[in-house]
Amino acid sequence: MEFKSNNPFLSNKRFSNTAVQEKVHHAEIIDYGQEMSLSGTINKTALLFMILVASAMVTWWMSFNGMNVMLPAIGGAVVGLILVVIAAFKPQYSGYLAPGYALFEGLFIGGISAIFEAMYPGIVMQAVGCTLVTFMVCLGLYKFKIVKVTERFKSVVIAATLAIATYYLISWLFSMFTSFVPVHYGNSMMSIGISVFVIIIAALNLFLDFDQIEKGVQQRMPKFMEWFGAMGLMITLVWLYIEFLRLLSKLASKD
Repeated sequence: MEFKSNNPFLSNKRFSNTAVQEKVHHAEIIDYGQEMSLSGTINKTALLFMILVASAMVTWWMSFNGMNVMLPAIGGAVVGLILVVIAAFKPQYSGYLAPGYALFEGLFIGGISAIFEAMYPGIVMQAVGCTLVTFMVCLGLYKFKIVKVTERFKSVVIAATLAIATYYLISWLFSMFTSFVPVHYGNSMMSIGISVFVIIIAALNLFLDFDQIEKGVQQRMPKFMEWFGAMGLMITLVWLYIEFLRLLSKLASKD
């Protein structure tokens, strides 16, 4: 059974094609121990989270010891993005790419978190708490079928996510080469409203991640797709955390 794309990273093409290839390759001998499982995906997500936190502590420590963290933070973000792109085209290498992503993205998260914490003491714990609460609420709503991921739901969330990405890219390019100041900068009500909207869309992407992973398990995809699914979930959580940091900093700057 084929299903449409959810998370832009957890694409329909990657999951469905991988499933078909695996079925053809194991037409005679099926080793169920080598299939994607929910417990395996959960374990790998937890491992990626621990790697990311450990890596983040490095740049966090560097920042609060007077070292410049901009280079490792920016470098981590760039390398992390490259690994995500490679994994999107080569999911069979996710067992190596996913831990690498967590490692390098952690450098970025630690650096940016330290910068925000220096400006607004206590903001990091608030952002972490908001992210974890949002994750648990979304997981509960999905688990108990209170929120159902329909095709229309998927289409709306994907369209909104792509629109946000396009807006961010265009705004960044204009601000780089002109004196244009994007409306989501600053702490105006419009800027705060945009941040709230982006957080809602990021949270809705969690439902798509849960649905994609569940369907991957049902389709008995190969074992390496556990890493691929876990990586996609981590990408959404990182995005959600950063957006909470931005929103909380806007609110704090108004005081």
